[in-house]
Amino acid sequence: MEPLICVTGLRHRYGDGTQALDGVDFALYPGETVAVFGPNGSGKTTFLLHLVGLLQGVGRIEVCGMPVERRNFAAVRQKVGILFQDSDDQLFMPTVFDDVAFGPLNLGLDPHEVERRVGACLRLVDMDGARTKAPYHLSAGEKRRVALAGVLAMEPEILVLDEPVTFLDPPGRAALVQILQRLPQAKLIVSHDLDLARELATRAVFFSQGKIVASGAVEEIVARFRWESVGIKEQLRK
Repeated sequence: MEPLICVTGLRHRYGDGTQALDGVDFALYPGETVAVFGPNGSGKTTFLLHLVGLLQGVGRIEVCGMPVERRNFAAVRQKVGILFQDSDDQLFMPTVFDDVAFGPLNLGLDPHEVERRVGACLRLVDMDGARTKAPYHLSAGEKRRVALAGVLAMEPEILVLDEPVTFLDPPGRAALVQILQRLPQAKLIVSHDLDLARELATRAVFFSQGKIVASGAVEEIVARFRWESVGIKEQLRK
């Protein structure tokens, strides 16, 4: 089985001299959900930004067989959908419908196809009844689901989720987890929420000082790095 994401020898140094990534090798296969663990500043976010060309380092990255380089950025960004930690970073249109339709419209799709995608994705996240609402009138959990619908409307093959349950109350968290469990896309989930990883992930990787230093079953990684206590402390400090 060919990987959807293949990263080899990825390095990145910021302008101030900080070595953010120091030889990352990684593969994501169809149907996988991989939890990405590691302390703050270990390179997780820098790694994610490289997957869609928002940062460019040294090494090789392929997404769905395409090298992540300037000529392929548009195609790669259709394959990889990113759900940001703060939904307000993704919701900026007057209505829920407009937000979810924004990406497909920018692809130049005809209005009927846009309507089909918006309706299907809002139903998928149980938000079809909110299509005429202003996003700022929604709860945090509803915003997250609408933001996810906007990502899904681009029909990506891979979902990248950055702390997806942050700011959500228990009902909102439970609703989002149930939706994510139903989605067929391969997923990368950066989170300090170990219960989320246990509910969704098929394996985990651990970042430290710009490298992936371990890969394995979630419980194996948690035990090896004593991430149970460290992760909770990190989360409480946020």
